[in-house]
Amino acid sequence: MYNFIDMININSGDDIMKKKLPLLILFFTFGCSLTNTPSSKVEELLAKYQMLDSDISSEIDIIIDKENLNDNQKEKYKQLIEKQYKNLSYEIKDEKIDGDTSTITVQIKVYDYKKTINDLNDEYSDKDYTLEEYNDEKIKRLENTNDTVTYTLELDVLKDKDGNWKLESLSNIDKKKLQGMY
Repeated sequence: MYNFIDMININSGDDIMKKKLPLLILFFTFGCSLTNTPSSKVEELLAKYQMLDSDISSEIDIIIDKENLNDNQKEKYKQLIEKQYKNLSYEIKDEKIDGDTSTITVQIKVYDYKKTINDLNDEYSDKDYTLEEYNDEKIKRLENTNDTVTYTLELDVLKDKDGNWKLESLSNIDKKKLQGMY
């Protein structure tokens, strides 16, 4: 197996060079333009969620801060959201382009945290409990959630004046779907 440096060092009469060089030239010529498609912009965003990119980590911190949790609960809840994003799977179902606008239909599969919380709320509706007890039980049940749910997202991607596709901001509903809380 040759790496890129080895390929450069092979003299031009070598069979491998004759076979690989045209592919290498094509890759460098067209490879960058392949990432400027509406679908690729959606894939880039979802990959950021899966890899817990710094922007996504900041978003998780904002979500956690909005919850009324103690420090221990916050850490566990953060781990649950990270688990959700890391295990996110998706499939691009359709790409509709109309001039400078595009709608990407993507199907995602996430843990069904919403069902877990709804079940908990049904059980706790007649109980007397503290907020801390409720949150401890909620986190415990979310940690044990294995059921998944599939959602469909319709994401808008627009072309800017330079010809680059840009993903519009996710709606709150789409964010809730990514969290498994819709």
